[in-house]
Order: sequence, then C-alpha cells, then structure tokens
Amino acid sequence: MASTSKKGFTLIELLIVVVIIGILAAIAIPKFANTKEKAYIATMKADLRNLITAQKAYFSDNNSTYAASTTALGTTYKASSGVTVTVGTVTNTGWTATSSHTSTAKTCSIAVGGTATNEGVPTC
Repeated sequence: MASTSKKGFTLIELLIVVVIIGILAAIAIPKFANTKEKAYIATMKADLRNLITAQKAYFSDNNSTYAASTTALGTTYKASSGVTVTVGTVTNTGWTATSSHTSTAKTCSIAVGGTATNEGVPTC
C-alpha cells in the first residue's frame, strides 16, 4: 500500500509565524521613529554650528558687529531643508539663536559670547 502523506504547514503554524512577525514589527517601528527624530535634532544642531562660522565671518567683515538675522548673512549661510534658524539677541559681544524643524516639536538653541553659560554648544 502506498502511504499518502501531505506536506505543508498547518494553520496554527502559520498563525504563530504571523504573530511573531507582528510582535517584531511592533518593537521595531517605534525605534525607527525615534531614530528619525534624532536625525532631525542632529541637523538642527549642525545648522547652529554652521551659523557660528557664518557669524564669525560676518563679524570680521562688518566692523566687529554680528548679523541680526540669517538673511543679513547672505549666501554665507543657508539652513538645511525643513530647518528654520532664528537669530535672537545680538550685542557687540555675542548673540543667541534658535532652530526648529518642521518634523519635530523640539527646538535647539545656542549662545555665543555675552552671558553665555555653555558658549557655542547647541542645546535641545
């Protein structure tokens, strides 16, 4: 007599695999979203560091005064896509600025000279 054995997966085995894939996806998706926000914050910090360089160039070219806005810096400075950098208080001894990104609610700030406590270090 010939034996008839069927090969394949049972419904229970397939359901277990689907549940395991679902659990792995539930763990991975929030971690991916957090990674994107870290990238946005890194971009905002980099733009503030680039602003330091542009402000130093402006300071040396314009009789020891800092630019009151990013538009005053002309082509020397351009923020990254999605990032808005705003120059705050400007004095003869220093300046402050903030940056924000369209894809996150967090903002970063920087202070150079004046009464800056952590001078030249972007904080978010």
